[in-house]
Amino acid sequence: MIRYSGLNLVLQGLRGHRGWAPVWRSAAPKSRYDVILIGGGGHGLATAYYLAKNHGITNVAVIEKGWIGGGNSGRNTTVIRSNYYYRESAELYDFSLRLYEQLAREINYNIMFSQRGMVVTAHSRHDMELAARWVGAMRRNGVDTDLIGVSEIASRVPALDVSPAARFPVHGGFVQPRAGTARHDAVVWGYARAASSLGVDIIEGCEVTGFIHAADGSSVVGVETSAGPIMADKLGMAVAGHSSVLADMAGFRLPVTSYALQAFVSEPLKPALDTVVLSLATGMYISQSDKGGLVIGGGLDRYSSYAQRGNAPVIRDVIGAVAEQYPRFRRVRLLRHWAGIVDVMPDSSPVIGETPVPGLYINCGWGTGGFKAIPVGGWTLAHHIATGKPHPVAAPFNLGRFKTGALIDEAAASGIAH
Repeated sequence: MIRYSGLNLVLQGLRGHRGWAPVWRSAAPKSRYDVILIGGGGHGLATAYYLAKNHGITNVAVIEKGWIGGGNSGRNTTVIRSNYYYRESAELYDFSLRLYEQLAREINYNIMFSQRGMVVTAHSRHDMELAARWVGAMRRNGVDTDLIGVSEIASRVPALDVSPAARFPVHGGFVQPRAGTARHDAVVWGYARAASSLGVDIIEGCEVTGFIHAADGSSVVGVETSAGPIMADKLGMAVAGHSSVLADMAGFRLPVTSYALQAFVSEPLKPALDTVVLSLATGMYISQSDKGGLVIGGGLDRYSSYAQRGNAPVIRDVIGAVAEQYPRFRRVRLLRHWAGIVDVMPDSSPVIGETPVPGLYINCGWGTGGFKAIPVGGWTLAHHIATGKPHPVAAPFNLGRFKTGALIDEAAASGIAH
């Protein structure tokens, strides 16, 4: 693997940039692997990387039916934060944030992680009461966050209308300084490059069409694919948006509902917003990319769907919220919008670990929080596959909680209604 550095960039420039190698190897499938991971998004690639790096398991294949980063990893608003309410969630997402903080150096790939902070605005005294409780819980759980007043919000977000006559008057809010954004493509490409360099086979354009069970039906021992059967000792699934489809194929059911989550990007502007802002009243969140475009998100579509295009009522609500809350952005033109399909669990928390089918492990149900959790999703699933035991941080997020009732209901702290 070529190491990226300023010196190497100069040397390659002198050679006309003809010496760069492909970022990852394009592999043909072998007949057998130690581990097969289904899904070539961020979570699947991170799992492969940490299997190789942390546990020395390199005979691994990542199977992707499309192309690397073509699914939800390339269809999100790139926000990274750990401001969740319950201790279990705070530990999980803050673990991920700490991994993100060192990721670029670790994998020698610039993921453009910008810790510009995240401001959550409250628009009523009830919102403020919720914010105070939220901040208290986060500080008790060791997550950096501060309750802030209207004047500080006005200073941090000059474009936001905080006047008393505002359609959504601002009563205060809170900020997580270590939150921010990263470039989604770079995260996926960086993990793919790092995993490939450790020996992982990345197989694109290969769709899983079925599971191969042991002769006695006790476990899965491989997959049927569009490239033929491939056997493995263990399998993992990280296929956000289609987890329930693959689960049905494997022979068990997941309590998952899939929705479209839309996002929007505007024409590029001069720097006008140097933080991420989420409104508790409208559910709209907004940041500005390094290229200048406003990146805007909102709530889920109101019906379950696998269509990656979204619908007009959500567009109206999100863009209406931008126009009301940020008057100076009213005339900004949108360039495009898109939708990713998210898996939502009944308690709005993920599932990491074993499935009812022996030999098959799963990472799913992140709802709107999948991108921020890529490092910890990969780290903990790799730990479970390699050791046979759940990682302590991920142990509460087992599928069995829907039988025991030990749910972790993060519907409010997820920041989006789901």
